[in-house]
Amino acid sequence: MITELPKGFMRILLLVIVITSFILYSPALAEEVLKIGGAGSALGSMKLLAAAFEKSHPGVKAVVLSSIGSIGGIKAVSKGGIGIGLTGRPLNKEELKLGLSVIEYARTPIIFVTRNNINVSNLSTGEIIKIFRGEIQTWPNGERIRLILRQAAESNAIAVNQISPEMRKAMEIAMSRPWRLVALTDQESTDLVEKTPGAFGFCTLTQAISEKRNMKILSYNGIPPITKNLVNDSYPLSKSHFMLTKPKPSAMVKEFIRFVRSSKGKRILEELGNSVIKGNPGQ
Repeated sequence: MITELPKGFMRILLLVIVITSFILYSPALAEEVLKIGGAGSALGSMKLLAAAFEKSHPGVKAVVLSSIGSIGGIKAVSKGGIGIGLTGRPLNKEELKLGLSVIEYARTPIIFVTRNNINVSNLSTGEIIKIFRGEIQTWPNGERIRLILRQAAESNAIAVNQISPEMRKAMEIAMSRPWRLVALTDQESTDLVEKTPGAFGFCTLTQAISEKRNMKILSYNGIPPITKNLVNDSYPLSKSHFMLTKPKPSAMVKEFIRFVRSSKGKRILEELGNSVIKGNPGQ
């Protein structure tokens, strides 16, 4: 025999279920999530910044996405898919029309890298040009040089192309070879350098340090690619990283930017191979 429960009892039972559900799931609902994404060369340092930010801001989750590139970061933040976009270059004329706020926060050396077993510690501009042209095809130990290339529009490649017109032409020659190795992302590029015999490529110092990459970092024209040499202008190759936000960012986005600009954020960036761009901590 089934006894019908009083309506008042049912209302109380329903209320208990709702309250219990709220108690069980309220931590997840209360947790604020900040999504960050864009240029691969900035992701390693940004992940460490995000981890430090979470420790000092309980209840906040800062998620750094896998590489979507500078263009992907620009598009994602403009459409509201992420809170902060990352780019390794200034915005072009069309991108400026999106009305995003642009904050240059760090500068890092562009570095030339090989596998650790290559018995070379320095390359000159002339030697690098000859390698890209194919006029130098082996390392001193006789091992074949395998170039790891990037598309010409990629920000690291743009910096290398700007060395000279001869370098730009040499890059075009290298890209025209049918057996070329072209990486689509910064992470793929450094992966290929680590695992390809005789590999020679380029990336940023902050990516190499923050991702703990197993590669040999070469001096360029006898100058080590360290931030000190970047600051005093003796090392000539670098790129800037920018944070992009909506014109009226959320309170959480503002707080994260303040953290990046803080003394703690500055220390993290400098330890990871960056020269910090001065700015207002409250920006």
